[in-house]
Amino acid sequence: MVVSIDKAVYLDGYKIKFDFSDGVSQSIDFEVFLKNAKNPMTKKYMDKDKFKSFSIEYGDIVWNDYEMCFPIWNLHEGII
Repeated sequence: MVVSIDKAVYLDGYKIKFDFSDGVSQSIDFEVFLKNAKNPMTKKYMDKDKFKSFSIEYGDIVWNDYEMCFPIWNLHEGII
């Protein structure tokens, strides 16, 4: 089954709620991932304004033209 992100809503902090094409919803906190990031291209998303600037493109969540993105199935399962 191909799963895509239908909707992503910023909640607070570094949390985003995802609604997937198969009816599953998942809230994910990206804070630990971002704090532990070694790459400065990823670490810059600790800036909440930058973090909140995501978009949904072709059923995937992306930041700044795919500068940061995640496998859809991992997000579906709540894993980052």
